[in-house]
Amino acid sequence: MSEHDDRIRARQRERARVMAWLLGAFVLLMFAITIVKIRAGMGA
Repeated sequence: MSEHDDRIRARQRERARVMAWLLGAFVLLMFAITIVKIRAGMGA
């Protein structure tokens, strides 16, 4: 594998890591919103 390929792979790994963090943050946000909505519905 050439140095050029290594740089491309490193960039792809970094992009995948960022996307994983963003997806995880989105899931946590949806979970938190759901919990808040359920609690608001129970109190009404």
